[in-house]
Amino acid sequence: MADIDNKDQAEMDPADMEDVEEVEEEETGEDENSKARQLTVQMMQNPQILAALQERLDGLNGSPSGYIESLPKVVKRRVNALKNLQVKCAHIEAKFYEEVHELERKYAALYQPLFDKRSDIVKAAYEPTDEECEWKADEEEELTVSKQEEMKEKAKLEEEKKDEEKEDPKGIPEFWLTVFKNVDLLSDMLQEHDEPILKHLQDIKVKFSDPGQPMSFTLEFHFEPNEFFTNAMLTKTYKMRSEPDENDPFSFDGPEIMCCTGCTIDWTKGKNVTLKTIKKKQKHKGRGTVRTVTKTVPNDSFFNFFTPPEVPENGELDEDSEAVLAADFEIGHFIRERIVPRAVLYFTGEAIEDDDDDYDEEGEEADDEEGEEEADEENDPDYDPKKDAAPPAECKQQ
Repeated sequence: MADIDNKDQAEMDPADMEDVEEVEEEETGEDENSKARQLTVQMMQNPQILAALQERLDGLNGSPSGYIESLPKVVKRRVNALKNLQVKCAHIEAKFYEEVHELERKYAALYQPLFDKRSDIVKAAYEPTDEECEWKADEEEELTVSKQEEMKEKAKLEEEKKDEEKEDPKGIPEFWLTVFKNVDLLSDMLQEHDEPILKHLQDIKVKFSDPGQPMSFTLEFHFEPNEFFTNAMLTKTYKMRSEPDENDPFSFDGPEIMCCTGCTIDWTKGKNVTLKTIKKKQKHKGRGTVRTVTKTVPNDSFFNFFTPPEVPENGELDEDSEAVLAADFEIGHFIRERIVPRAVLYFTGEAIEDDDDDYDEEGEEADDEEGEEEADEENDPDYDPKKDAAPPAECKQQ
């Protein structure tokens, strides 16, 4: 059989032989391309190569190509005309956001009766009816009517048994404190000595500036009478601006918070959690005697939120004050946009679960990819963990 194959090959037309050689060359070319792709994949999995590539891309990001500078003067004039049009667009966009603010004010008035009723339920000023308390959970939708009634009756008996065992609570105890503890952004500010005070927090409201007044909003924290301070309400006002900066009009990206002002808390004597007393021993250099000195120093507390750093008239702040104000603006915006409108969902944790779902999906994908890379490396006989270790990452301030 081998002889026949050799004979057939010898009797083949030279042109046919050229075709065979060309096919073999094409197949060889495909193998080379495949090897090149594999090599590229391996290189892109190397953390050191990725770090070097990212550094190179960061250096190129935002760097001018030089094309604009090379344009003729007459073309540059036209580009300037386009930039002037862009400035006008920025001013129109500013007016758009001003009207959005007016809409927010309008709909805030529609939301407020619902929020007021929520507050009345929380502080036990109003007891909702059975109809208002009826809630159909997702799991119950697939159950039969008889099964639903059976579960409701069982739940009712369990609740009655619990009510007999303990004193009937009023409203929804620790509603806002639970919200604060459930939200990382707020719980990071919360200290143990703040919690007894926040148990007296009954409501948080958002008040927008009146029509015709500069754009702003105020957060109102309403407290029931308590032993810590005499204020019935603590406030924090954020002043905003919705107009392009004359010196940098292209940086305009919607309303921005310019400054914020807190309020004075009338603390009961000995109850100010924003201050603490410390004792220090001092030794006299000459006589060698020791004395104890008592000093009052600032203390970490959520209630520092109501005494933000003051912005000087020239607008210049040190780095620490800038960082505090940046975090303060983020917190104020989050309370206004998310916490107040969806408080019950943060109380139950449902809003937090919705937020976490987005991150979990990305995290799972990243974990899977890392797992695959680790498995590939372990199966590679030439793998050297010290050689492939990524260099220490630099810490960048956001």
